[in-house]
Amino acid sequence: MIKRIRPFLFPALVAGVFTACQSPDTGTAEAGAETVSALSTDSYSKYLTALAADEMEGRKPFTAGEQKTLDYLEQEFKALGVEPGNNGSYFQEVPMVEVNTTASPSMTIKGKQQELKLEGRNDYVIWTKRTDAAVTIDPTDMVFVGFGIVAPEYNWNDYAGVDVKDKIVVMLVNDPGFYTQDPAVFKGKAMTYYGRWTYKFEEAARQGAKGALIVHDTEPAGYGFQVVQNNWNTSKMYLDNRGRETYKCAMEGWITTQIAEKLFAAAGMDYKAVLNKAAKPGNKPFPLNLQASTSMQVKTRYDKTSNFIAKITGSTRPDETIIYTGHWDHLGIGKADAAGDSIYNGAVDNASGVAGLLAIAKAFKAQSVQPERTVVFLAVTAEEQGLWGSAYYAENPVFAKEKTVANINMDMMNPYGTTKDVVLYGMGQSELEDYITAEAEAAGRYIAPEENPEAGLYYRSDHFNFAKIGIPALFIGPGVDLVEGGKVLGKQKLDEYYASYYHKAADQVHADYKMDGVVEDLKLLYQVGRRLAGSSEWPQWKVGSEFKAVRDGYMRK
Repeated sequence: MIKRIRPFLFPALVAGVFTACQSPDTGTAEAGAETVSALSTDSYSKYLTALAADEMEGRKPFTAGEQKTLDYLEQEFKALGVEPGNNGSYFQEVPMVEVNTTASPSMTIKGKQQELKLEGRNDYVIWTKRTDAAVTIDPTDMVFVGFGIVAPEYNWNDYAGVDVKDKIVVMLVNDPGFYTQDPAVFKGKAMTYYGRWTYKFEEAARQGAKGALIVHDTEPAGYGFQVVQNNWNTSKMYLDNRGRETYKCAMEGWITTQIAEKLFAAAGMDYKAVLNKAAKPGNKPFPLNLQASTSMQVKTRYDKTSNFIAKITGSTRPDETIIYTGHWDHLGIGKADAAGDSIYNGAVDNASGVAGLLAIAKAFKAQSVQPERTVVFLAVTAEEQGLWGSAYYAENPVFAKEKTVANINMDMMNPYGTTKDVVLYGMGQSELEDYITAEAEAAGRYIAPEENPEAGLYYRSDHFNFAKIGIPALFIGPGVDLVEGGKVLGKQKLDEYYASYYHKAADQVHADYKMDGVVEDLKLLYQVGRRLAGSSEWPQWKVGSEFKAVRDGYMRK
């Protein structure tokens, strides 16, 4: 996952057709008892181990690892008797472009009194979305634009009164709420979509900036700078939009906090004082009176990758769907670690979620009664490159969004044993939360809010693209209240994963992994989907969700 959203009152006529769920009952656990046994640790372990094997070569799109992964998924879903989901095919082609950037080893920053020489990868990481053979950043003016946010609903505009066309914008990570911790400012500690790096680069392009640099800080970013460094002189993928091109910044990237401090010192300012002021309403952008120069060589390749789609057709309302998602891709083969391992297996991220798709499909196929609604199992591509597979699906849905009841996403499942808690990302978004709460309570467990809402995890996986088109989306994460070891050990294990395994070659299936915790979580997700697939209920977005108006708009038509 990059890997690190949003009142739904139908008119009376529509309300008679679509029933909203306000207080789901807790009877589904007993109702599904005859099939939940199909969710076993043995079968799940088999799926996980195969998907995270070295033979899959890290499952990167455009590589042999992609074909091996898709072949495996086709083989296993066929073996379960789950039919192709895309008009007789298991695959949805996703046209993409791979842009391989080789950046100059240094960047020069010049001011009136001082010149700084920045070292690539250690001080900054840059790339380009442009497909030109070369990108040259001649001495270009730098402008500080706070958080790089234009959010009318929060009465916030970091670009007010400044023209950044053909300039390099420098901005802070996350959003003002994190720094103020004031719930009245954006969403306080919890990140909004405006805090995501993807949004910031998109907004910089809309403003006509030539370049965009985000100041990295581990706590508000949600990950260390070493994760950013994985982007140094490597390939990145984007949807192939030839014929529909929009303006792209010539340069995107990050700088370290230490370099930001030096930049502002060169501009005659104190970085911390600037940061504190930027988080307050009314802060204005200003030129740094510095110029940056560097260059990049670019190689591009156009090709197609694929989403994988399987389905179990509903018996009475086949056009209404519940879509389970997980991303099949990871980072492929990259820089070798200290042990000489260069295969980024992505066991937890996200072979664990795709194995969950297979496990839940097996449980649905074990039901004695066919689901009334169609249940879809969608393994998307290119999540690690920017959620592109799910973005393409959202733009080109196989199943109409108006008829899609819910999305249930699985990304980075818990390998450390059974937990009492179930962590809910983006708490307060949709009534799907009420469903998972009911199932957890029926299983003697409890729902816990995410510990670090500032990391914005609800905006960092594939369900986000379903949410953006208005489809209620549920995303849970690893609990930390271990049945054996409690919260202290659970937190320790999770911290260890992010420090030592996340986006590293070490993310493999380890001998101490316990599959029972994953399976218990999968049972809850299966029960939520089973209930929706066997009912006429339509869960809604909650008041205050950023996505509510989107769904409202097209469901009222």
